[in-house]
Amino acid sequence: MSVLVTGASVGFGAAIVRRLIKAKYKVIALARREDKLRELQNECGSNCKILALDVKDTQKIKDEINKFDDDFRNVNVLINNAGLALGLCDASVADINDWEEMIEINVLSLVRLTRAFLPGMVANKDGHIINIGSIAGSYQYPGGNVYGATKAFVKQFSLNLRADLYDKNIRVTNIEPGLSGGSEFSLVRFKGDKDAASKVYENTNPLSPEDIAEAVFFALSQPKHVNINRIEMMPTIQAPSALNVFKG
Repeated sequence: MSVLVTGASVGFGAAIVRRLIKAKYKVIALARREDKLRELQNECGSNCKILALDVKDTQKIKDEINKFDDDFRNVNVLINNAGLALGLCDASVADINDWEEMIEINVLSLVRLTRAFLPGMVANKDGHIINIGSIAGSYQYPGGNVYGATKAFVKQFSLNLRADLYDKNIRVTNIEPGLSGGSEFSLVRFKGDKDAASKVYENTNPLSPEDIAEAVFFALSQPKHVNINRIEMMPTIQAPSALNVFKG
């Protein structure tokens, strides 16, 4: 049995891989950048397999995993970590291509991979799906528009999966981080603008990738009869804010 981690080359995904390797899991690290994956594999050793593929290519992912030996071929833990935010502007001027890309990665790819590996978990009567959501799925903010909507989908999809799987020994968890550093999230959101990305974290002490990895490990390491539905986590410097009222 193995764990498949998407978006594993940097940030949350790489930290999750390292944490699970430390706990003696067999892990498949999936991402597009082979050079980053090779570095991670060299660090983690033989219990880490890598797949340099696009998360959108569900069939190719399944085909490649089926070539692995038995220890890795049977995926019983799926960690849907791959995701992104693009832009932070008003919906009326947002780029529709950004919206569609967020829906493609954050929603459709997650759904397709879940559907691809879920039947095997059900057949084996053993499995755990861990989705990396966001507090943006619960709390609105200007410019969050489609990104927040995709994470709201992930939250409800996770809970509805549990409604389907309560009698099949399959666990489902949604991890919902707040402000988090140590990844490329803001750099991607601002399309490579390092100054804009760095300003997000000025004078803050955000969550780290290792914090999210510990939350994943906590949910995964509970007794088999325990399901952690969701973990909402924020750094201590962040809290849900008062509703904005414009007095123009």
